[in-house]
Amino acid sequence: MTAASLREAARRLRGVFGERLHLPGEPRYDLHRPAWNLAIDPRPAVVAEAASAGDVRAAVVVAREHGLPLTVQSTGHGTHVPADGGLLLKTGRLVGVRVDPERRTVRAGAGARWSDVIAAAAPHGLAPLSGTPAIGVAGYTLGGGAGWLSRLYGYAADSLVRAELLTAAGEPVVASRDENPDLFWALRGGGGNFGVVTVLEFRLYPVREVYAGMTFHSVDRAAATLARYREWAPAAPDELNTSIILMRRPGDTGGWALAVRGFHAGGAERGRELLAPLLEAAGPALAGGFEAMTFGEAATAFGGPEPAPMAIGQHLELLPELSDGAVEAVTGAVVTTLTAVEVRHWGGAMARPEPDAGPVGHRDVPYSVIATAVPPAASARPEDASAREGGDALHDLAGVLRPYATGGSFLNFLTDPARTRDAYTAADHARLTRVKKSWDPGNLLGRVHNIPPA
Repeated sequence: MTAASLREAARRLRGVFGERLHLPGEPRYDLHRPAWNLAIDPRPAVVAEAASAGDVRAAVVVAREHGLPLTVQSTGHGTHVPADGGLLLKTGRLVGVRVDPERRTVRAGAGARWSDVIAAAAPHGLAPLSGTPAIGVAGYTLGGGAGWLSRLYGYAADSLVRAELLTAAGEPVVASRDENPDLFWALRGGGGNFGVVTVLEFRLYPVREVYAGMTFHSVDRAAATLARYREWAPAAPDELNTSIILMRRPGDTGGWALAVRGFHAGGAERGRELLAPLLEAAGPALAGGFEAMTFGEAATAFGGPEPAPMAIGQHLELLPELSDGAVEAVTGAVVTTLTAVEVRHWGGAMARPEPDAGPVGHRDVPYSVIATAVPPAASARPEDASAREGGDALHDLAGVLRPYATGGSFLNFLTDPARTRDAYTAADHARLTRVKKSWDPGNLLGRVHNIPPA
């Protein structure tokens, strides 16, 4: 792309976006260019904030006609490919949320966060298949979306009933089971490869009260608790979603704790009964607890306030079983520079998709291990020693776990763009490449976890 072409693209975009267009050197450029994860330091040529579908169309058309690489970002939590030298299109202003309590559905703009949807659905006794309240609806849903109700109702992508988007050609289209069904299939797990979504419509579920919380225990009980977990989890009902976490104690100087986290979509008495074997294995609770609360209260308690942007590293492995070797690898994390290691039980409705469900891969895998490394300073960059040490620890844990893992991944938790193919079965990936060729043959929308055109 020539300098003259870039100047012309910026001129055209300025006519549409006005003060919502930011160029290098302008006052608000550095405010809008970063992703949430400061391990990525993008330097786009242009940043544009869309406030309507018309804005999105204008940005797509200009990017295509001027050969300007295009990156789409709502909240930026799932950004893993820097928008260097191109057009960063931000959809965070598209925040409208409208609940239809009779149909038990909600329409949400591409910039909406789960906190917006949870608040709108709660008065009707309904809940979405949401993630952490602070993260965005669009990226989470398009990437699959595994939340605290997913064992009971499936992935967030499975709840999608309709999407409005702009294609790589700049054309507005609707995707649903009846309209553009190939595109609709691909959107339900294929990420942002097939168009720029402006509105999602998805199902809500009747959930008012839950029994949820987290308790902290001595890390010395980690091996025994994980051994109990592998015996207990396969028989757990779909209403119960749990994980076992080894984590550094907040405010402590390197000390570790064992945490048991649970979310029961039902009454407190039954929840206590179900969790009792796990809590018995974990030993006396040092802090925390479980209680009955609304879905919204539980989502906020689990997610907490949105942390400030920081540099963070993450690695996920999928496991067919919790073997002795896998348990030993996880418990060995307490002598590393990692921040947390979570063993999560999947399955339930996630493993029972409807016919022609979207390409959320590896649905039959029952366990995941998610390791996180956060440098001590929130402003740390990858070149800092602490960040390098965290990255080395993630790499080492991945190597130790590899003999016990499937080699697959899950798009929402995948941070390495080179491993995108690992998030899908071979058949689904092949089908995705064919859909990509139909809807974005020039790979304009390739600055994501990319599915290349067949």
